[in-house]
Amino acid sequence: MGGKTENAPLFFSSEYRFGIDPKRRVQIPAKWRGVSIGETFTLLVWRKKAAQGACLLALPPLAMSDLMQKLKEMPFADPKAEALRRSLGARSDQVTLDKAGRICLPDRLAAAAGLDEEALLIGMFDRFQIWDPERYEAASALDEEIYDDAIQLL
Repeated sequence: MGGKTENAPLFFSSEYRFGIDPKRRVQIPAKWRGVSIGETFTLLVWRKKAAQGACLLALPPLAMSDLMQKLKEMPFADPKAEALRRSLGARSDQVTLDKAGRICLPDRLAAAAGLDEEALLIGMFDRFQIWDPERYEAASALDEEIYDDAIQLL
């Protein structure tokens, strides 16, 4: 169960499947919404392994602030850091929650993530991902292969 209680922070859990309307709007689950309409999320095209394909990583303001801090701490003259900043900056956009609880996926980001008619939203506690359902099936199969090792990180 996810969501926000009066004194607890908002967190994203579970998975939800929604249609994407002709204007590229996708619903955000009610229990994933913060305090008010107009909440902003930063969407990044996210791909860890080429075999999985890309998804969209949705960062609420606090998670985006954490990412910004990590980027600021990287040496400005490091070519890898510069390439990362440039790549993330070019492959990102900010979206705002409308009064119906939807966000509009920017064309180029939706295309990069293979999002067309349906979206699968996957909670990751402090952020969430937006997947094409078929791409997610392939990615989750890879996740299962490493789960036993990954759980040791806790």
